[in-house]
Amino acid sequence: MSAASSRPDVYYGGQAVIEGVMIRAPRHMAIAVRHPSGEIVRHTEELTGFTTGRARQIPLMRGALVLWETLSMGLRAINYSSRIALDEPEEGEEEAGNRDGAAEKDEEYTDAAMWVSMTVGIVFAVALFFVGPVLLANFLESQGIARAVVVAIEAALRLVLFVGYIALIGLMPDIRRVFQYHGAEHMTIHAYEAARPLTVGEVRGLPKEHTRCGTSFLVVVIIVALAAFLAFDLLVDEGIFVRIASRVVLLPPIAGISYEVLRLGARYESNPFVRALFTPNIALQALTTRVPEDDQIEVAIAAFETAVASAGEGSATTSGG
Repeated sequence: MSAASSRPDVYYGGQAVIEGVMIRAPRHMAIAVRHPSGEIVRHTEELTGFTTGRARQIPLMRGALVLWETLSMGLRAINYSSRIALDEPEEGEEEAGNRDGAAEKDEEYTDAAMWVSMTVGIVFAVALFFVGPVLLANFLESQGIARAVVVAIEAALRLVLFVGYIALIGLMPDIRRVFQYHGAEHMTIHAYEAARPLTVGEVRGLPKEHTRCGTSFLVVVIIVALAAFLAFDLLVDEGIFVRIASRVVLLPPIAGISYEVLRLGARYESNPFVRALFTPNIALQALTTRVPEDDQIEVAIAAFETAVASAGEGSATTSGG
């Protein structure tokens, strides 16, 4: 869901959260969430550490950092948005009698639950999208199928599982609303890049798909992984456990290469050939985005304006020049 602004030195990325949108500015994360009362609640966090350091400028390494950042920031944003959407008290808003000890314990519990959720999610994703296809590939190879063909089947199965998983969860009403906010995020970034005023009327007619969506990153990862895993399997033959381990160990460098491919594509996105290469990414966004309602676009605009303000660009309605 990442996108570059019309200023070449400022990059904004984002994602949909529960009843809202998160936008990442260079050094801040901005979140806007629709409260059950109808109010739009805005929240900003300053980013520190490796997410804003020099390591983020190093080619190949920054791709792995972006992958980790997407997971950690995304979970924090979802955790915050869920509290607002469910009308739970924010940190520091508990009654005076509960502030000493109870609030701190609740915060520790929330942080622990967040990391447990992320760990479980990573384990599930690795098992479903990496270990499962490897086990099938190992079985097919034992039946005499050529290794190169087996690796291609493994990659195809991984892609089918990914697309099928997205399509399946998209049937859930709550996830459909998240996908609507995803579309609103893209439309808002389109408006900003075109230097249009950030109003519902201006944003409404813009595409809900974006060439630099994070979905594109995942698709490129799957394609690059095909080449990397094929090369590894042709050079190394140490059994099923080494093959499974390679799928996990090679993921950071694969993410690094994929991110550079995506940045290169973004630089030349006006080229017809490059746009043709990114057609599958746009097609996949038919599953991960939905046409948003006006009130959802309002939330996306609020998140983006907050992010732009944190980046020191002033009013987002006149940016882009």
